[in-house]
Amino acid sequence: MTQSDSNANNGANNDTKNSAHENETTQIDANEATTSDTKAERHKARQQKLKEGVDAKIAAAQEEKGILLVLTGNGKGKSTSGFGAVTRCVGHGQKAAVVQFIKGGWECGERNLLEKVGVDFYVMGTGFTWETQDREKDVAAAESAWQDAEKLLKDDSLNLVLLDELTYMVTYKYIALERVIEALKNRPPMQHVIITGRACHREIVELADTVSEVQPIKHAFNDGVKAQLGFDY
Repeated sequence: MTQSDSNANNGANNDTKNSAHENETTQIDANEATTSDTKAERHKARQQKLKEGVDAKIAAAQEEKGILLVLTGNGKGKSTSGFGAVTRCVGHGQKAAVVQFIKGGWECGERNLLEKVGVDFYVMGTGFTWETQDREKDVAAAESAWQDAEKLLKDDSLNLVLLDELTYMVTYKYIALERVIEALKNRPPMQHVIITGRACHREIVELADTVSEVQPIKHAFNDGVKAQLGFDY
């Protein structure tokens, strides 16, 4: 075989190999495209099924009523969540009011903001019970704050009432559970109420429409980080 014949054979072999490689690559690309299309179709089918389920729930939930929401548990963020709902309420041009059952002399950033847009605050003001160490004084302060709350719970002009840290008043028996239950049951039909605080009494939980429990995973305070302005209060 001459050198030119050898070169021709090598060229032909290379062409065959290249052609085979191109065919293999084309097949891989086609398979990948098919796999990608299949994944896209499966994703679309899953999302469509999810949408159908959500749409069905929305279609079934047509009742309008005042919601009683309980935010309880040992985790941080219950009051913050409640104030977020108050902000949402007034952001829609509706009326809200707040009763704070455990509040010391420290500044409250939410109050600074919300009072400027017409939200009335009623503050118990004695702080935590371990600060006062005076049960009689605490009971009197709780009674005064609860009387304000009872008035708010009869006011049909209010779309939302936040009873911040109310659960402690029931736990410590500063306010009778029966009075709380009665006021909640007899409030205006379209008035929303949010109750925050740890260890919410089971009867209030049973009465509530929605209950969320906030659980602690980590807390900076336990690692020696102090409560800080603008974040914690």
